[in-house]
Amino acid sequence: MPKRNTAFWLMTIPALFLFFLFHTYPALQGIFYSFTDWKGYGNWNFVGLKNYVHVFQDDRVLHAYRFTFQFALVSTVLVNGLSMLIALGLHAKIKFRRVLRSIYFLPYTLSILIVGYIFNFIFTHMIPDLAKSLGIDSLSQNILGNPDLAWIGIVIVAVWQHVPFSSMLYLAGLVTIPRDLYEAAEIDGAGAWKRFWSITFPLIAPFFTINVVLALKNFLMVFDHIVAMTGGGPGQATESISLLIYRGGFEGGEFAYQSANAVVYFLVIVIVSVLQLRMLQRREVEM
Repeated sequence: MPKRNTAFWLMTIPALFLFFLFHTYPALQGIFYSFTDWKGYGNWNFVGLKNYVHVFQDDRVLHAYRFTFQFALVSTVLVNGLSMLIALGLHAKIKFRRVLRSIYFLPYTLSILIVGYIFNFIFTHMIPDLAKSLGIDSLSQNILGNPDLAWIGIVIVAVWQHVPFSSMLYLAGLVTIPRDLYEAAEIDGAGAWKRFWSITFPLIAPFFTINVVLALKNFLMVFDHIVAMTGGGPGQATESISLLIYRGGFEGGEFAYQSANAVVYFLVIVIVSVLQLRMLQRREVEM
């Protein structure tokens, strides 16, 4: 027993130290500097809650929040809807379904930046050139260069890359449902929609909760897709909160101000995630 305790501490203490050094300590530093006017270099002075007040008055920050939540909500709905349909299809008795699952999961394993740059080329050159050759005027322009439509291109890529992961989670839930329930429902005359709504969805409700919470959290922190595809443009049309914090803090001399923005952003994500969990778990109980 003492040897086991010694091994436990020898493995735990270094991990805790590294976690504190590279995660907790920088986070605490950021919170501290959010109450100062530090630019990331030079001297600094305490300014109290001044940075936090300015965050809620900054039109650029408010626009970034609107874009981020618009992107996150649309992407979350699409990801969960498509993932559910694909999981049901892959769970059905079809040939080569194991091979299809492996192939289908590949997009999630690719680097977000690489995928973003590839789709940047596709939206900028391939699709417009193909559309011009086919005489399709509506697709002959680069969607990423349109301030009103650029966010749709980012949604398409983000959803395409995230759907495989969500589908695997739904598949994990589907395999736990006994076949006997479906057979009994068929004998009672229940149709496909009735079986889904009365058997499938209630039994995979915990997986639905996990998927929705994870998807919304990840999409609220969108960064790589935007950097690779639009850089926040055209103008500031697709500038997310994460990108704004990075640019202002590390490139614009607003380290303290963007630290306050990051603290607010962190609290927003925590509040949204907690509310989601409570609402969805309450729905699970009602089912």
